[in-house]
Amino acid sequence: MTDTTSGNDAAAEPENKAPAAPGEQSAPDPADHVAVALAAAADFKDRHLRALADMENLRKRTEREVADARFYGITAFARDVLAVADNMHRALEAVGPELRQAADAKALLEGVELTERELLKVLEKNGVKKFSPHGEKFDPNFHQAMYEVPDTDVSPGHVAQVMQAGYMLGERVLRPALVAVAKAVSKTPAASANDNSDPQAPPPA
Repeated sequence: MTDTTSGNDAAAEPENKAPAAPGEQSAPDPADHVAVALAAAADFKDRHLRALADMENLRKRTEREVADARFYGITAFARDVLAVADNMHRALEAVGPELRQAADAKALLEGVELTERELLKVLEKNGVKKFSPHGEKFDPNFHQAMYEVPDTDVSPGHVAQVMQAGYMLGERVLRPALVAVAKAVSKTPAASANDNSDPQAPPPA
């Protein structure tokens, strides 16, 4: 009689799955793919926004530089014209009151004064403005100090005299004003009646 127990036991045992190979990995999770795609999209969006911001800043900077080049391009020409305006102003100041009252010179002086006013209007129309800082606080950004002068009518550190007016071109100084700056007046104490210049002289009775 044959023993069939071992054969039945072998058939009854479940088949064990073969173990995974050492280098074999499980299938990737779809959620990981979504997370990677979202991160890449966010990075691309950030770079895109940065590129747009850089382009906008470049556009504004270029427009500003072009505008400045157009506006301040007349700097050298304006400085040359200022010499003409200065000479015209000096000529008018050199004319004495007697000559101004003379009938033959009055019309000529009025014509020169009108020409000076028109020249200043043309300069101002092109952004060049004249300024005379008398009485203002001295500012080295706008004024050029020539010397100091004692002045009781003007506070120390303020402009006491203007030798030559200054000019602005837009927000820039085309030419600083030549000024004299007031300084404090030194007060010497008055000699007392009891002071005696001769130390050997007898005191007063």
